[in-house]
Amino acid sequence: MSGNSFNKGIAASFFVHNLQLFKKKAIQWAQQFEQVCALDNNFYNNHLHHREEFLLAAGKKTEVKTNTNCFSTLEKYIHEHEGYKFGFITYDVKNEIEKLKSTNELSIEFPSIYFFIPEILIRIDGKNIVIQSENNNEESIFDAINNIEIPFQIKQKKAVIQSRLTKEKYIAKINEIKEYIKEGEVYELNFCQEFYCENYSADPVQLFQSLNEKSPAPFSCFIKYGSKFLISASPERFLMKTNTTLLSQPIKGTIKRSENKTEDEKLKNDLLTSAKDRAENVMIVDLVRNDLSRSCKAGSVEVEELFGIYSYPKVHQMISTVCGELKDELRITDALKNAFPMGSMTGAPKIRAMQLIDELENFRRGLYSGCVGYFSPENDLDFNVVIRSIQYDAEKKFLSFATGGAITIDSEPEEEYQECLLKAEAIKSVL
Repeated sequence: MSGNSFNKGIAASFFVHNLQLFKKKAIQWAQQFEQVCALDNNFYNNHLHHREEFLLAAGKKTEVKTNTNCFSTLEKYIHEHEGYKFGFITYDVKNEIEKLKSTNELSIEFPSIYFFIPEILIRIDGKNIVIQSENNNEESIFDAINNIEIPFQIKQKKAVIQSRLTKEKYIAKINEIKEYIKEGEVYELNFCQEFYCENYSADPVQLFQSLNEKSPAPFSCFIKYGSKFLISASPERFLMKTNTTLLSQPIKGTIKRSENKTEDEKLKNDLLTSAKDRAENVMIVDLVRNDLSRSCKAGSVEVEELFGIYSYPKVHQMISTVCGELKDELRITDALKNAFPMGSMTGAPKIRAMQLIDELENFRRGLYSGCVGYFSPENDLDFNVVIRSIQYDAEKKFLSFATGGAITIDSEPEEEYQECLLKAEAIKSVL
């Protein structure tokens, strides 16, 4: 190993009374850099194998980006550089894992993979803020963040949101998928649609803060890559490695929440007992078990929790947890590659589902359905699933977001359409 010992070096710790306010100020302060990655757990402390409350990486010491040979390039970069690496992998990397292609038009182009080692790393440790800086100027960074004024939230111009699919075309596509299922091509397929806004001037930080307030989620993230941004309220973890344990937490099953407590409990129970949602969930759990078994020791993969119901501000979700013990000497990037893309965003069987997705959807997913996260100095990793997310190109003034759901033989097209709208609700409300 060579190069960057920065994340193992000296760090300075500071106490703050209001962690939530400090997070907001830190993201605002970081906008002076071309590269920013903020990962926010939103205080879901006892939730879903909690690891880090807040990580903010700003500025690049070194970086890697490529559209070809993604995992081998990433493996080389990880091997040659110590410390934290933050970044993303787009859905299109599937094309070099399997013999697949992406034929649809891409609205906002990010590199297939991008990772960087930050100049500055900020994390929350209990009630303290820990800052590490390449230039050993932690105290001045803390003061600068503390003294920053959060701009008054200007009411953004109401977005004109367009859809790539009419409702009629969406319903026709669902019926087409059900025919493929009847013919035995697939037994579950994740079908998504894109919404977009043209000529839209947005403040990405304000959008993130608004979305994070309306829809706080355990895997929220903010990415700045030059003039392109990802603003995410993701509730889903794709993959986490801790020592020799590999863990994935697919989500399948969504129901709206009610402000009436009794009604809300009933809805929660409806989701738990829904035969359709259980069937969807267990199909993806089987797929994830298969994906993890490629990286884990024989017989070690198990379902730690099946059909767990977790509550978020707008929806209840059905989440299962699958884990296993990594094979000895397996490279960290192989564990990622063997499970990518996540089964909850494809369907099963996975390869045929991905082929049909490209034929049936009329947009290219890009960073949507990809993952954002980090590799730690200890060679652990934690990545989310890019859903409930806005992509924004400030230069082109173009904004895009997508929603979707798992289609099975029991799917009712009208219900699936309404579920798409439910998942888009929080995003539409901040636009």
